[in-house]
Amino acid sequence: MGYTLPADHVTANQAVVDWLARQYDWQISPEWIVWTPGVVPAFNVACKALCQPGDKVLIQTPNYPPLIAAPKLNNLIKVDVGTVEVDGRLTMDFDELEKQAADPACKLFIICNPMNPIGTVLTSQELQRIADICINNNVMLCSDEIHCDIILDEHAKHIPAGKLAGFKGQAITLMAASKTFNVAGLGTSFAIIEDPSIRRKFNVAAQGMVPWVTVLGLAATQAAFTQCDDWHQALLGYLRGNRDYLVAEIAKIRGLKLLSPQATFLAWIDASGLGVDNPQKHFEDLGVGPSPGKDFGDKNCVRINFGCPRSELERAIELIKAGCQAHIKS
Repeated sequence: MGYTLPADHVTANQAVVDWLARQYDWQISPEWIVWTPGVVPAFNVACKALCQPGDKVLIQTPNYPPLIAAPKLNNLIKVDVGTVEVDGRLTMDFDELEKQAADPACKLFIICNPMNPIGTVLTSQELQRIADICINNNVMLCSDEIHCDIILDEHAKHIPAGKLAGFKGQAITLMAASKTFNVAGLGTSFAIIEDPSIRRKFNVAAQGMVPWVTVLGLAATQAAFTQCDDWHQALLGYLRGNRDYLVAEIAKIRGLKLLSPQATFLAWIDASGLGVDNPQKHFEDLGVGPSPGKDFGDKNCVRINFGCPRSELERAIELIKAGCQAHIKS
């Protein structure tokens, strides 16, 4: 349990290299890997590394609360890029992105892909549009891809941001075994930064604040990426079943709307049709504890984690159905 320099842990670094090659046909070099104790420190480091106080940071919303908070924590100005529904699928408002990115004060765009909480997997065409907009406006991209190994839509394919040729290796891609393999408590993730100058800026910004990851986290990442393929596939099958069950049941409940997530173990439920002032309190009063939508940027929604035993999900649905029906009758 002594000190272990992550860059010197050859087997963990090679496990990441091999995993990315197998899963995403992305050929990286071990020196591109920067280990971090979680993606939250990593995208905050990106803010420090790539921006000056007063610069603007584009944030796709709704989004993970710590990501929404990152610009202000780093004396930067947050600019929201909203979400739109297109053909029954939620995606980024690309027209708004293009408009906001044209502001010379915008220096960085932070995204989640797959998106948390909405579960969308960005297509190659969507990613190319993001790349074109960022490159044309001299905006750096930092992509939080912590859920990239939980793709439930068998017709969707995750494409790492750093693999896009247009960025010439300057995009920062954040990944981890933590969500997929349930080892988040070990505080281990990694950034893939091909460009040496960007990688140097990132490392300098982290100095004195961001500790090394632990040897247990490195060992867990190595094990996850080298010994758990069968478990991973079984997990995806179970989550697909839970997702399909949840989507079908929510569709039967008046006042609620759920577009089937392509990835993650999270369901973004629109409760605006219930006509209640506080959907979070409404669900909690029913005995169900989702994540409050207001923390992600939309108070009319709630986020439910379906990465659980089916029996728990069924019990939650029973409570929601009974409570919503009683509310509508009243």
